Order: sequence, then C-alpha cells, then structure tokens
Amino acid sequence: MFEGAIVATVTPFKNGKVHYPSLKKLIERQISSGTDGIVPCGTTGESATLSYEEHKKVIEFTVKTVKGRVPVIAGTGSNNTEEALMLTKHAKKVGADGALVITPYYNKPTQEGLYQHFKKIAETVDIPIIVYNVPSRTGVNILPETVVRLSKIDNIVGIKEASGNLNQVCEIIRRTPSSFSVLSGDDFLTYPMLCVGGRGVISVASNVVPDQMAAMYDAFVSGDVKTAQKIHYRLMPLFRALFLETNPIPAKTALGLMGVIEPELRLPLTEMSPAPKKELTRVLRALKLL
Repeated sequence: MFEGAIVATVTPFKNGKVHYPSLKKLIERQISSGTDGIVPCGTTGESATLSYEEHKKVIEFTVKTVKGRVPVIAGTGSNNTEEALMLTKHAKKVGADGALVITPYYNKPTQEGLYQHFKKIAETVDIPIIVYNVPSRTGVNILPETVVRLSKIDNIVGIKEASGNLNQVCEIIRRTPSSFSVLSGDDFLTYPMLCVGGRGVISVASNVVPDQMAAMYDAFVSGDVKTAQKIHYRLMPLFRALFLETNPIPAKTALGLMGVIEPELRLPLTEMSPAPKKELTRVLRALKLL
C-alpha cells in the first residue's frame, strides 16, 4: 500500500513554538521534489517533545496542506497503548492515510506484549498501520515471527525496519505476504533493502535531498539498477553525516545551513557540536548543496 521515497519530516520551531509557515514550506518542497509520502510527528519530527495539542495540530495541518497529493502517514506511537490509540484515532479523524506506530519504548514488552499492543490499535482504529521497529531508540526489537503474526491483521500493512539487521529484513520479506510493505528505516540500507524486496524508505535524508532519494527509488523500480546504485554511493557520506549526532540534530542543522528553515531544536536536543557540524558542512559542500 505504501512504498517509495517517503520523508520523515522535521518539525520546524521558532521561539519555542511550532512554526507552521516553515512546515508548509517543507511540505511543498517535498512534494515538488517527487517525494512519495510524508510522515509528520515521527522520531525525526521530535514527537517526544511535542504536546498532545501540538502533535494533533501538526498532523492536521500536514493533511490539510498536502491535500491528497501524496499519502500522509501520521506518527501516532507511544509506549502507552491508550495514548497511541488516542493519537491514532485523531489521525484517522483528520484524514491521514495511515499511521506509523513505534514499538513501545522504555517498557520493554515481550513479543506477546508487542503483538497485543499493535493488535489492539489495529482492531480499534480502521486505518492502515505501519509498525515501526527501531531497537536503538526503544530498547526492544520486534522479531520476524511477531511481524508475521501482525501481517495477518488486515490493516497492518507494513513495517518500517530500522534494526540495521539485513538478515532480519530478509526473514520478514520472505515470510510475509507480497502485499506487506517492508520499508527501510535507515537511509544507508535503502538500496540494499530494495535489492532483497523492500518497497522503499521512510527517510531522514529526504529532508535534505528529497529529489535524489526519489530519483534513487524511481531508477530502481524502473529497472535502472546501476543508476540507483550510483545515487546510493554518492549519498553515503550524507547518510553517515546525518547521524554524527542524534537525529534530527544534523538534519535540522543541514536545513539551516541550506537556508531552508531555522535549525531550532527542543531540549533535551541541543545545537550540533562544532567538529561534527564542520564535517556535515564539508559533506553538504561536496554534494553541492551549499
């Protein structure tokens, strides 16, 4: 259902508040660059520091701005199942096309707990759901066996896989229906995952180079694998640079250096340190983005 170069958008701030003119600018930039979908309020959108009111408003604003031109997959996860339900219900109400739901963090649920968490959300809210697996952030890894069980629930339509484990990715693709979308959650694994049957990426790098991420995906699916591979290797230094510090610090810093938005962050995230920022700047210049 969901595939392609999908962006996990940053949330722009100004003087501590969400800056909606900048968010509109980001959305329009993505759509004009060929991005296949937009994810507001994910990890890259600093969802953990948004109030419920802000979270809901960002999703509603994104849906209204996009106007159906590409799918909007709202980040609605929480480590509290009832909170995740509340946010997912709101996303459905305001017209989001899908929900990206992270595995509960901090609680460290068992595999059965993970299954029951997603099952309850899917059975309660009639919206397509993408499971989001990012063990480095959450402290828990959803195993292929659990993903297979979840893939049998009609409106659980895919997974954003950010475990960094290509073997796990292959197991999920091998054991789930062909209609189940396995999306990369790591930019550097997008091309390898496409090669083993992945359907695209929910990308941090697309904030910075939306046209090039879209071009890589489009080249691959059109059969021009060599061009896709060439773009992948050209962007590898950027993929590394965007994780020199905690995401989305480098992504927002890059957008600030490029003059797209103000690179304001919310505590506990802070301004990028001088040495990593210097390396990020070098990479952006090498790619002719500055």
